[in-house]
Amino acid sequence: MRKLLTILFTLGFFCASAQELNCTVQVNSQQVQQSDRRIFETLQKAIYEFINTTKWTNDQYQLTERIECSMFISISQRVSADEFKATIQVQSRRPIYKTSYNSTILNTNDNDFEFKYIEFQPLQFSESTMLSNLTSVLAFYSYMIIAMDNETFAPNGGEVYFQKAMAIVNNAQGAVEKGWKQFESTSNRYWFVENFLNPRFKLMRESYYKYHRQGLDVMTADVETGRTAITECLNNIKKVRTDQQNAYLLRLWFNSKADELVNIYTTAFPDVKAKAVAILSEVDPGNANKYKKILTASSQ
Repeated sequence: MRKLLTILFTLGFFCASAQELNCTVQVNSQQVQQSDRRIFETLQKAIYEFINTTKWTNDQYQLTERIECSMFISISQRVSADEFKATIQVQSRRPIYKTSYNSTILNTNDNDFEFKYIEFQPLQFSESTMLSNLTSVLAFYSYMIIAMDNETFAPNGGEVYFQKAMAIVNNAQGAVEKGWKQFESTSNRYWFVENFLNPRFKLMRESYYKYHRQGLDVMTADVETGRTAITECLNNIKKVRTDQQNAYLLRLWFNSKADELVNIYTTAFPDVKAKAVAILSEVDPGNANKYKKILTASSQ
């Protein structure tokens, strides 16, 4: 788990601890036909401050331990003066032990993002009730980023934050906006957190820890031991796919890991390559051609 911090001084300001997220925010409004872009600039600043100044947990983070993440919001339509349709792409990254490399943990695009925003009105969020779709979506992804990051450092380390994300989903069941309900889709916010909390995906949750902490972190000192742990993860994911072929969590995993897996196995021994490619092509057929390149790459 991440280290604790008691007192932090930075730029002459005193704070008890750093916030959990170091999130870059970009609001793109090029699809909206209007000359005055100020409201979108104000919206971007409001979202940035909301995410990066809210204390999402009771944990204490050092400034250097904040989770690197980003949210890219593309406004597709201004429905009225204060109503907007958009998409939001959310990404998060985790540093790998004793390297400058950051592994992508989350990479998802949410097309069901409709919200109201009145310029200069403070963004408010409550864990007990839904105040607005805008802040509920932002809080949901903030908790999912924190939960998934914690899963990579300790087994089931994100449980409490997955539960907070699910509470947001439950609070939003009466919302008119899409993205929250079980029956609306097989790949929305409901299924995102449901898969993590569902015992059927126990092996997937275990894989987040094994892949990163026992795999990538170990590869710095012992490449083969780390890569072996990652291969074990692939076997576990294969078992999950056998029972849950179209699970959202599987798609999320490979959205984040496909390119990284190619790099991991490019320098492996031929027999390890062959085993990995066979598993990857079966569990992630959409990227099969990408994985086949592993076989023709130069080994160690």
